[in-house]
Amino acid sequence: MDDLTMVRVQIADHIALVTMDNPPVNAQNATFQDEIIRVFDRLSDMDEVRVAVLTGKGKCFCAGIDIKARAGQQRGPGDAWRGMRQARECFHAILECRKPVVAAINGPALGAGLAVAASCDILLAGESASLGLPEIDVGLMGGGRHAMRLFGHSRTRRMMLTGYRVSGAEMYRLGVVEACVPDGELMGAAMTLARGIAAKSPVASVIAKHALNTIEEMTLRDGYRFEQNMTVMLQNTDDSKEAMRAFIEKRDPVFKGR
Repeated sequence: MDDLTMVRVQIADHIALVTMDNPPVNAQNATFQDEIIRVFDRLSDMDEVRVAVLTGKGKCFCAGIDIKARAGQQRGPGDAWRGMRQARECFHAILECRKPVVAAINGPALGAGLAVAASCDILLAGESASLGLPEIDVGLMGGGRHAMRLFGHSRTRRMMLTGYRVSGAEMYRLGVVEACVPDGELMGAAMTLARGIAAKSPVASVIAKHALNTIEEMTLRDGYRFEQNMTVMLQNTDDSKEAMRAFIEKRDPVFKGR
């Protein structure tokens, strides 16, 4: 992926390390969002990738929309709608990526940056991490619905109405992230988690993520029925049969991704 300027991708051992790299705070502009979309769409179709780790370069995960650039823009008819559509697709490209995505939140994730983090499957935080919705202070709105996927009623409204930032330690206390670790240990923890996912059947991981995304808005009855249907699909794969044989034979499975 040599044609990228604001997002870096390194692939090794079935893990794609995706680094947002738009100094100084990895703010989002049209190029940034387009590259996020392109990266995660590509990862969906790359057999050599089984899981992705998403983080930010420097001391910030993602500070949200590039407000300085937006303030000086001269917009023509349709520009605002097109920009908002691109922002939505940026987040959904992560959420809808066929491969699991681990967020290594290495600093502030604010506004649209919170939406990026919330679109990942599993979240880890460094001690300097924070999640916030500062739009109330800059004449904007956004990210409240994404925050609702992570926080409860009162905390989401406090964040959106006051700009309150939730620290990494508080995120862990609330169960928003799997761990809050010293900043120097964050990437090690994220890669350890990613290796655990990469060791599973890639077919099972893809089906499991698809099921989770689909049932999130379903009733209990409809959601469980959908999971059952996915189970039937999974059982017909070679990886599923290999997993069962390995369990019976008390050995590690050898997955082929089919």
